[in-house]
Amino acid sequence: MSEKVFWIDFDIMERFMADVFRGVGVPDGDARICADILITADKRGIDSHGINRLKPIYYDRIKAGIQFPETNFEIVREGPATAVIDGHHGMGHVIAKRSMDMAIEKAGKYGLGMVAVRNSTHYGIAGYFVMMAAGAGMIGITGTNARPSIAPTFGVENMLGTNPLVLGIPTDEEFPFVIDCATSVTQRGKIEVYEREGKDMPPGWVIDEKGETFTDSKRALDALVDGTAALTPLGGIGEEGGGYKGYGYAVAVEIMSAALQAGSYMKMLTGFENGKKVPYRLGHFFMAVDIGQFTELESFKKITGDILREIRASRKMPGQERIYTAGEKEYLAWLDRKDRGVPVNLSLQKEIRTMIGELGLKGYDFPF
Repeated sequence: MSEKVFWIDFDIMERFMADVFRGVGVPDGDARICADILITADKRGIDSHGINRLKPIYYDRIKAGIQFPETNFEIVREGPATAVIDGHHGMGHVIAKRSMDMAIEKAGKYGLGMVAVRNSTHYGIAGYFVMMAAGAGMIGITGTNARPSIAPTFGVENMLGTNPLVLGIPTDEEFPFVIDCATSVTQRGKIEVYEREGKDMPPGWVIDEKGETFTDSKRALDALVDGTAALTPLGGIGEEGGGYKGYGYAVAVEIMSAALQAGSYMKMLTGFENGKKVPYRLGHFFMAVDIGQFTELESFKKITGDILREIRASRKMPGQERIYTAGEKEYLAWLDRKDRGVPVNLSLQKEIRTMIGELGLKGYDFPF
């Protein structure tokens, strides 16, 4: 018998998450930003980065003292079109949103804007920040490093983070073009979803110290932490499927996320020092490109939309009904979920009840 999944209204869940953030010391305005970014993931069907991450990634880390609820956003260096930020281990969502706001403002003045960040924390779905730029009529680009998970091609040691390289581009359609994905075949959050649901992973996602793939999702999560397993880069194991391409992009994002702002990298991001938990010290970068400095915005959006529509209208593989372009599935997920809300499985139900109890939150009569 399958477990009971409850669907909770988006507004209620967003308010709950904001209350949780406030309950662990995040200032009201910042709590609203964090909740908005998490609920955006749930709205877009990205369950690995929404409410599912509230307790293990933010709540627990704040309580453990390795992430600070109050964000000290320090401008270390600034030029007309650039800036370097030190986030001082505050809320990654807040650091990232303020950084992309800066990049967009600079791009509006000078055509291009770029902000690099050090000493930050997990910032949620990267797509949120490039959609900010797309909504402002700009091209948005962001990337971040992360705790080591990916093995280099022909290696078995987890050296690189899942290091997404993310772009958002405005179109004349109902949704922007948003490519938001890790430089590994999968990412830790998706494995966490599989583990919560008691499912095995597909083969080829994770390798052990002998370079052999395995599918036990719980074993994978434990082994990724202790360093006895690693994710495979985009393209998979070896070079035959192009794994060197994902590996190369992961390295590029690592360099952009660390070297530009003299930040931490690779094994420095494990979250442990001398056996003790410490802040993750993540690095990010944010870029905004003002399309109006190159061409008319409406013309750009029309051409971009035409490109996407022609791709979707091209000949399909036998047995396939449609071709998708980046951002389309997330838009369809929103259309499917907008009247239903967030799916909450048994594991998540327990976490929500735990946070309500520990914080003494009132006014939440969830049906579980």
